[in-house]
Amino acid sequence: MTVEATSAGAILFRDTRDRREYLLLKSRPGDWEFPKGGVEGDEELQQTAIREVQEEAGIEDFRLVDGFRDEYDYVFEANGDRIHKTVHLFIAKSFEASAELSNEHSDLQWRDYDQAVNTITQDGPREILEDAHVFIDEDADI
Repeated sequence: MTVEATSAGAILFRDTRDRREYLLLKSRPGDWEFPKGGVEGDEELQQTAIREVQEEAGIEDFRLVDGFRDEYDYVFEANGDRIHKTVHLFIAKSFEASAELSNEHSDLQWRDYDQAVNTITQDGPREILEDAHVFIDEDADI
């Protein structure tokens, strides 16, 4: 049996010392990823993304960037079920310089674009980061 699951999160960036950095979190299995998590109850995808940034990165002062949403999906096994998970990613700009590690992850790092692309372990989020990076560059209002 295949169970459908939906998560949402954000590619969180900050501008610091004339360069842009992206927040990456290291999951317990060892993957580097963006803050994300399952949709709860009647949440809209944006609400889930906002809550997950707050919970997993400890950042309150940020905003979602209008006009960008992308998704990737993957399948994994859990408790004898096949889980087909779709992850929706938004872009969020942080106005805080530091993040706080939650108990869901073993490490966090702010990385510049080249480092981030080389650190992310899964193809789906890496490709979305590439698109997000171009989107941020092209939108002068961000």
